[in-house]
Amino acid sequence: MPDIVIHALTAAAYAVLAWHFWNTRWRAHPGGNAHVAGGLRPFERAAILVPLGLHGALLYLDLIAPSELRFGFAHALSSMFWLAVLFYWFESLFYNLDGMQPPALALAALAAPLPAIFPGRESGPLGDSIEFRLHLVMAVLAYSLFTIAMLHAVLMAFVERRLHHSRSARGADGAAMLGGPLGALPPLLTLERLLFRMIAVAFVLLTLTLATGIAFSETLFGRPLRFDHKTLFALLSWATFALLLAGRHFYGWRGRTALRWTLSGFVLLLLAYVGSRFVLEVLLGRG
Repeated sequence: MPDIVIHALTAAAYAVLAWHFWNTRWRAHPGGNAHVAGGLRPFERAAILVPLGLHGALLYLDLIAPSELRFGFAHALSSMFWLAVLFYWFESLFYNLDGMQPPALALAALAAPLPAIFPGRESGPLGDSIEFRLHLVMAVLAYSLFTIAMLHAVLMAFVERRLHHSRSARGADGAAMLGGPLGALPPLLTLERLLFRMIAVAFVLLTLTLATGIAFSETLFGRPLRFDHKTLFALLSWATFALLLAGRHFYGWRGRTALRWTLSGFVLLLLAYVGSRFVLEVLLGRG
């Protein structure tokens, strides 16, 4: 079966599931919140695994398996939203995240077929190295998860602001009692726990990315990773997120403090790996 057909089937499955959750959660409870639906049903949980598995297999075939590695913005976006669906699926085992499923699945439906449409550029000789491919995958996953965490933090700030400026009240469990799509979101405290879980996982991936980057540089060039502006900003971002996680653990940082540190760390990461330069300069070694 041609890859484009599998990409299309994956996108269609995501889209059907996004419509299902919008119809049964958001539209069915426009003024409440998602926890009234009781969480994912077994058949829904299994159904999400179908496009998720297909999507993961496509990313593996694109980034790990081929003899000629191609990578571009389409693969980065596709990886990002595959990771978002996977993260929310896994966390739904512990929290009621019905309200997060429609946007995550809809965005994944848009991103899944992009690599087939925009295949990206050849990586050159570096792509022959399995070490480089592992480094690339970890870097993309770390960058993607930090991006999702930043968007998640902005969403939290918006919800919190609406709560403070709205006549709506919180429920007894701290749920955000807002109308419209915001009313389908999980409680604010749940969103906050998810944010720090995302940051913790992304921090581990960033640590592995920096470590494998040093090892990869030694193997390829026979010298340690060059200390340039990209390395500096990556290390500053790592230190920022390390301090944020330490502040959360020891001092209970939350709310605006957590948001400021999250955005600061993300901006530093952006300065290290901005747009196409992240791929061309850092990952693919092209100036």
